[in-house]
Amino acid sequence: MGLHGKLVAAIEFKAGGDVFHELFRHKPHDISKISPEIVKGCDLHEGEFGHIGSIICWEYIHDGKVKKAKEVIQLIDEEKKLIQFKVIEGDLMELYKDLIITIHVETNNGIDLVTCTMEYEKLNEDVEHPISILSLFIDLTKSIETHHLAQP
Repeated sequence: MGLHGKLVAAIEFKAGGDVFHELFRHKPHDISKISPEIVKGCDLHEGEFGHIGSIICWEYIHDGKVKKAKEVIQLIDEEKKLIQFKVIEGDLMELYKDLIITIHVETNNGIDLVTCTMEYEKLNEDVEHPISILSLFIDLTKSIETHHLAQP
C-alpha cells in the first residue's frame, strides 16, 4: 500500500452554499458556537480571517479527545466558493507528513453540495487513512446545516 491518498465527500447542504462558504472563509471562529460538540475553538494566529497566508488554529473533538490543528489558508476562489487549508502543526502531524483540506461548494440543479477533499501523505504504512477526520467534517457540515435551518 502507498503512503499517499485522497478522500472526497460531497454532502447536500440545504441552508445555502453561500452561507457555508462565508462561515468557513470569514467567520470560522463562529463554528464553535454553532457546533460546540465538535469544534471547541478557532483562533487567528496570523493575518486575517479569509485571507491567503493567514494561520488559524482549530481545537476540536476527535475520538472523544480534544485535538488541535494549526492550518494556513493556501487558496481561496470566490467563484468556486473554495477555500484550501494546509495543516502545518498539531495532532494530525503526528500521523501525516502532509494534509491538505479543500472545501468547496458547488450548485447543480438548485442543489448545493459541500465537498471536502483531503489529500495526504501518511508518515508510514501503519497510519490509517483519515476517514474518521472526513467523517467528522460530514458531521460538522450537517450540524451547521441544522443550525442555520433552525434560524428564523
